[in-house]
Amino acid sequence: MVIPVDDPTWASLTGPHAHFAERSGQVLRYPVDVAPFFALPPEPDDGVWDDVAALAGPGETVTVHNSLPVPAGWEVLGRIAGVRLVDVALEAREDAEAVRLGPDDVPEMLDLVERTKPGPFRQRTIELGTYLGIRRGGALIAMAGERLHPPGWTEISAVCTDPAYRGQGLATRLIRAVAAGIRERGERPMMHAAAANTSAIRLYLSIGFELVPRPDFVSVRVPGGVAAGVLTGSARDTA
Repeated sequence: MVIPVDDPTWASLTGPHAHFAERSGQVLRYPVDVAPFFALPPEPDDGVWDDVAALAGPGETVTVHNSLPVPAGWEVLGRIAGVRLVDVALEAREDAEAVRLGPDDVPEMLDLVERTKPGPFRQRTIELGTYLGIRRGGALIAMAGERLHPPGWTEISAVCTDPAYRGQGLATRLIRAVAAGIRERGERPMMHAAAANTSAIRLYLSIGFELVPRPDFVSVRVPGGVAAGVLTGSARDTA
């Protein structure tokens, strides 16, 4: 089985999502109102943390690959264990009840995300790809959509259902519907989940996804008052 790229954020921002990329030196990021993700190059040099600091700003929080040593003086806020899943046998199909969501739906989408906590979703996240929702009585009760976009792959994300409507298979239906659009483009669906979210992982495995290796991530805070050049060479120091 072909395993997707190690860092889908980097592959997205240097590929299909290059028009979103904000850059400082060798580091890329999405605009803050689109997604909170930073991307470091596969083989960064010692100045990479200068670039992170310049792009993020003093006191800001950044999440990067755990494999890269954290400079002395940077606060480690937490290490994030996650899993990556790729489509191996998913039955993708359109859903008559699923509707395409647009900019006018963003307030309701943000409200649903706030109540269900599926992961990062911001004011302009909808621009990353197709988002589908299911409504009942006019209210948005479930949604899913496309986020990271490495070449040949599309991540299905923001899968969430109002607690009052869980247990009806809405998440599965929306995953299949979003996957149908991905497959139509000749691409392959993938997903991410927190390792602790065992119920979601069981669902994804049961409908045709398979776990593949992926690195953990570390969340760090940029030191206050960091200026360009201050951290050069410090990337070899571990916290």
